[in-house]
Amino acid sequence: MYISMAFGATILIIVSYVSMGSALSMNRYDVSCPNVEAIVAKVVRDATSRDKTVPATLLRMHFHDCFIRGCDGSILLESRGGNKAERDAPPNKSLHAFYVIEGAKRAVEAVCPAVVSCADILAFAARDAVVLSGGPRWDVSKGRKDGRTSKASETSTLPSPLFNVSQLEKSFALRGLSPQELVALLGSHTLGFAHCSSFEKRIHNFNSTHDVDPTIRPSFARALRGVCLLKNKAPNAGVAMDPSSTTFDTNHYKLILNRQALFASDQSLLTSPQTKALVYKFATSKRAFHTAFAKAMIKMSSLNGGQEIRKDCRFVN
Repeated sequence: MYISMAFGATILIIVSYVSMGSALSMNRYDVSCPNVEAIVAKVVRDATSRDKTVPATLLRMHFHDCFIRGCDGSILLESRGGNKAERDAPPNKSLHAFYVIEGAKRAVEAVCPAVVSCADILAFAARDAVVLSGGPRWDVSKGRKDGRTSKASETSTLPSPLFNVSQLEKSFALRGLSPQELVALLGSHTLGFAHCSSFEKRIHNFNSTHDVDPTIRPSFARALRGVCLLKNKAPNAGVAMDPSSTTFDTNHYKLILNRQALFASDQSLLTSPQTKALVYKFATSKRAFHTAFAKAMIKMSSLNGGQEIRKDCRFVN
């Protein structure tokens, strides 16, 4: 869920476009589209049966959507004319499961036309992705509207894998998220794959004193250097986020404690007493992690900023 950060721009976006939980409810579709969650869940389940990397991608897609203009489905819009959309920006280039959301939207439209937003469908799909990976289930509030604006340039406001803990806390606080919610949400890094570009600065030419980041375990750094070469780089080179990268478990926190986190930002959680204590708590208690993660997802996905219900998730009406 990471790229670079520009605090001034972030404040503008959050204040101008996002509100917490505006007009959301649990019973929004009880009459107008009672089977919507089952329809979306089936599409996600079928896609996952064919490609085990789908859940990680859907979860990351939801994060990246919510952190820009609120959870408004802006990440789903395609670039048109002279406008480069969010989905074509560097942090989203590796997201490959847009077809899942588009397929779910078509299935929902066939039963309940012009009722359910793409933003809500993405929120359902992210929850279902976690459940299918062995994580917690939570009730998703409903009633998000789809946004009409998507700009690749605004992805510069996403947190960076090079952030320190102070920068992370500021970034999440701008979205109304606490340090505990920050640590819980970063547990999503238990799923998926990281390209070398997101952590290579830790293992090559780190600074004038160290070639390798001293906070990373030396044996782990050597293994990563064998994959992420300084020269002759393969464009898609990278490694799994953790050894069980399709299972929603506590391994990511254990890797942080063992100095084997890929991202400097994740490793930096040990530099603050509060976040360090939370890493230890979640590493040793699956129940505590799952409970905190579900609560944090409910809060994050309540960031709301759209204006319409799209007929096609790729285009504004």
